[in-house]
Amino acid sequence: MPLSAILLAFSTILLWSFLAFLGAQVTHLPSILVTGIALSISGILSSVTYKSWRLPLKTLLIGVGGIFGYHFLFFTAIRYAPVVEANLVNYLWPLLIVLLAPFYLSGHALRPHHVLGASMGLLGAVLIVSGGRFSLDFANLPGYLAAGGAAFVWASYSLLTKRVDPLPTTAVGSFCIISGIFSLAIYAGGLLWGSSSSDAVSVLPVGRDWLYLILLGIGPLGAAFFTWDAALKRGDPRIIGSLAYITPLSSTLVLVLVGGRTFTWVSVLAMFLIMAGAVVGSLDLLRN
Repeated sequence: MPLSAILLAFSTILLWSFLAFLGAQVTHLPSILVTGIALSISGILSSVTYKSWRLPLKTLLIGVGGIFGYHFLFFTAIRYAPVVEANLVNYLWPLLIVLLAPFYLSGHALRPHHVLGASMGLLGAVLIVSGGRFSLDFANLPGYLAAGGAAFVWASYSLLTKRVDPLPTTAVGSFCIISGIFSLAIYAGGLLWGSSSSDAVSVLPVGRDWLYLILLGIGPLGAAFFTWDAALKRGDPRIIGSLAYITPLSSTLVLVLVGGRTFTWVSVLAMFLIMAGAVVGSLDLLRN
């Protein structure tokens, strides 16, 4: 796999590492509003490449369905299920990328070390997200199903963008702006129809909120989508899927270094499992 694909994958992981920290600064705002503003900022900033946004309808549906569909299902999940358990189910997406690759793409057969590496990474992600404490309450089943749906949508989007006719990475900006508009429309609709959802509360960003929203739109909900697309175009999705499990670990490290959180023995064990899983899942790199 080209070095450029590896660097792009790690760039994406680095950008996503700041999602939890930045998102924690605007938790007083409705999540669908945060998503809509951040994605709209991303789309507006990338509009300088609008000439590349002329895409076949099929490609556009895959892109918008992936970015908008994932975030809509994820925020639905944390509305109907505890955030820790919902986030844990959501982190099935790197494993699904590895496991679904043979079904979406030709010439990407699974080997034992791909499955083993992805499974080790999943176990590490379980420990990071749950803190070693995890129990499913089936009263929250709608939330769990939404989280599983989000994982499936993101894995499918990641693989299908390799299957459609080649599109420039800059075209991802069109996915962001349309997804942002849809998210804002849902928020506005909730206000208009008087929804009781917490996402429909009439709260608008002020002051420093805009700084964090802009940073989200530039980084985790902006540039990360472009580097992710570029990495998948150049690399093997089975290996990139294994590497993606570093995201919950790096996110935790950011929260420790910047957010004042503490490291525990669970975090150390998870670090070992995630790093070992990434190495095992990427054995193809070591053989080349």
